[in-house]
Amino acid sequence: MKSVALNATPRALTRRAGAKALREKGRIPAVIYGRQAQTQNIEVQAKEMEDLIHHSASENLLVDLEVKDDARPKRLALVQEIQHHPLSGNVLHVDFHEVAENEKVIVQVPVETLGEAEGVKTDGGVLEHVLFKVKVKGFPKDIPEVITADVSHLKIGQAIHLGELKVPSTVELVGDKGIPVIAVAAPRTEEEEAAEAAAAAEAAPGEVEMIKEKKEEGEEGAPPAKGAEKGAAKGAAPAKPGEKIAPGAEKAAAPGAETKGASAKGAPAAAEKKAAPGARKKK
Repeated sequence: MKSVALNATPRALTRRAGAKALREKGRIPAVIYGRQAQTQNIEVQAKEMEDLIHHSASENLLVDLEVKDDARPKRLALVQEIQHHPLSGNVLHVDFHEVAENEKVIVQVPVETLGEAEGVKTDGGVLEHVLFKVKVKGFPKDIPEVITADVSHLKIGQAIHLGELKVPSTVELVGDKGIPVIAVAAPRTEEEEAAEAAAAAEAAPGEVEMIKEKKEEGEEGAPPAKGAEKGAAKGAAPAKPGEKIAPGAEKAAAPGAETKGASAKGAPAAAEKKAAPGARKKK
């Protein structure tokens, strides 16, 4: 990775208001940190930084940072992180990680494909990019900006693993060498797609019916209205012999039963009174 020159100045404006004021002037707030120096707030020209990003293969940039009025004329640094605006894509903030030329660092490098896979071209397979970035360890100037993988020989079911990527001999790949980075998968048949669609269609009505069934159960088990309870109490039929009567029903039925019993007892007495005078006359 070749280093490029970049000018910077110490930054006095901080926080959100200060960063906004800098961006309005065409400058980008940044910070530089490292093991050999303290963290320092700096600012760089927005156009100069965007030109560097535009002309590089990736955002992995190695810069010779020249900070104005600094004790050291140049500081070698890697662009650790770049924050972009979510809508406009403009650069909002940059993190620089100061490194030494004779010290190895670990950097994430993007992986790009070269050619068209045989399994995709002839058999209709699908090229799957499993890992878009891999970790590489080496001296700053030996780390590649991008790793290229030739996929033209890949057939369906084949893959390129981490250990099979071609990198310079001065750097090493970090991680499990058996992890697939790029693979070619078999195409999905129409039968599989139709089966999945049918399964989804069958699952949807079942869910609706279940909800409806729960509602119906709730309606059946709902408590009756107050008026219905009163009407049911008034029109309740007398208990049959052998049936148990609820306490409330006994109280409700008691007055009526007593009245009927009293009238029944009084009927023979009244009959005797009416029959008595006639019987005496006949005698």
